Amino acid sequence: MPRPAAAYAALLLRVTLGLMFLAHLYWKLEILPGGVHTWWSGLLANGYPRLVPWYSISAESAGALLLIPGVYTRWVSLYTLPLMMGASHFWLVRRGFYFTAAGAELPLVWSVMLLLQAMLGDGAFAVGPHLFTVRRQHGRTI
Repeated sequence: MPRPAAAYAALLLRVTLGLMFLAHLYWKLEILPGGVHTWWSGLLANGYPRLVPWYSISAESAGALLLIPGVYTRWVSLYTLPLMMGASHFWLVRRGFYFTAAGAELPLVWSVMLLLQAMLGDGAFAVGPHLFTVRRQHGRTI
């Protein structure tokens, strides 16, 4: 029986979001002059609590590592959503709405995409949460 188109839409969305998170981690680690330290210091200099950079890195890592294979897709999408909403606020206040001025347009769309992913679920070809569960068969752990 063929999979419904929504399953493939969820797959495409899941992989796209995961790759975007991966690209942002790569930017912080390899491209940004001064690396993560510069980014981290910038958040703290703008008055964000010390918890925010830790959460941001953990959310981006979860998005990059778990969304692409489809592990806990709904939960990861919801976990990363506050990050994107915070980024939207950060850029909206500083640069306005439009992406051409490095504004909030992209993080707002990214937030909507995460919400849609949470609503759609894993989609096709997802590893799913069973990757981290122990199964029992005939009284023994496999």
